[in-house]
Amino acid sequence: MRALFTAALALLLAACAQPGPASRDTIVLLPEQNGRHTAVIVNSGGQQVTLDHPYAGARSGGPVQAYESSAADVQGIFGAALAAQPARPRSFQLYFIEGSDTFTDETRRTVEQIFGEIARRPAPEIAVVGHTDRVGSDQSNDALSLKRAEFVRGELIKRGLAPDGIQASGRGEREPIVPTADGVSEPRNRRVEIIVR
Repeated sequence: MRALFTAALALLLAACAQPGPASRDTIVLLPEQNGRHTAVIVNSGGQQVTLDHPYAGARSGGPVQAYESSAADVQGIFGAALAAQPARPRSFQLYFIEGSDTFTDETRRTVEQIFGEIARRPAPEIAVVGHTDRVGSDQSNDALSLKRAEFVRGELIKRGLAPDGIQASGRGEREPIVPTADGVSEPRNRRVEIIVR
């Protein structure tokens, strides 16, 4: 009887020591919201697998094994964890008439989208970053970019958003979307970026 008990205990311990599905890590590359191409390399057990397209997966915890997942698989395995994540930051561009803090007509239509995004977040944090094109001096562009950012911050506050949840800053001509020579007027660089977290 004692020999049978010892053999049963040895089998139980051996079974617990073997790597099984519960002891393996699962890695799945999710698609980016903006469709940008990404990749990740998984190293495990002396092997390497590159995940280079949405829903490419790997299981590690021994020799790494590649597999194909799907949106439904990810929801089934990781649904609770994904639901617990905060919403991803969203970025919006507001454009201005040259030399001013007056919105272009296109930007006036974008403003309502921004408020829709802010309303979906329980405790939004908002960064407002002003930019200019390369017309004018560094000093005047620094002042104009901050003026644009402060103008947008003021508009958000007028619409009922808490002032302490909105930070404004100006970057002048330092971070153009479209690189240009000094003195070149470029409408896409005359902007305020609003980042909603």
